Amino acid sequence: MKIKKGDKVMIIAGKDRGKSGIILRALPKEDKVIIEGINMVKRHARRTKNTQKGQIIEKAMPIHVSNVQITDPKTGKPTRISIKREGGVYTRVATKSGARL
Repeated sequence: MKIKKGDKVMIIAGKDRGKSGIILRALPKEDKVIIEGINMVKRHARRTKNTQKGQIIEKAMPIHVSNVQITDPKTGKPTRISIKREGGVYTRVATKSGARL
C-alpha cells in the first residue's frame, strides 16, 4: 500500500466523491484507510454508568484504498504515485508533476 498516515488524499469514488482529507489511520491488512471527516456514520452509545449519558456519536469509518488518490503537492489535484530509488533510498514521487511526497 503506497498511502500512509498523514497523507492528504482526495476521494475519487463513493458518496463522498470530490472531498479531501488527511489520513488518520492506515489499515494495510484490510487495504483500507480512515480519513478525517470522510465516510462519517452515527453510532449509538449506551449509558455505561450512572454518570455517563447515552448518546449518538459520529465516527469516521474505513474506506477502501482504491477509492482514494493522493493529492499532488504542486497542483492539488489527485495523482498516482511511483516509487523511485535514489542513492539506495526509496522515495514516493507524484506521477503528474514529479514532486516528492
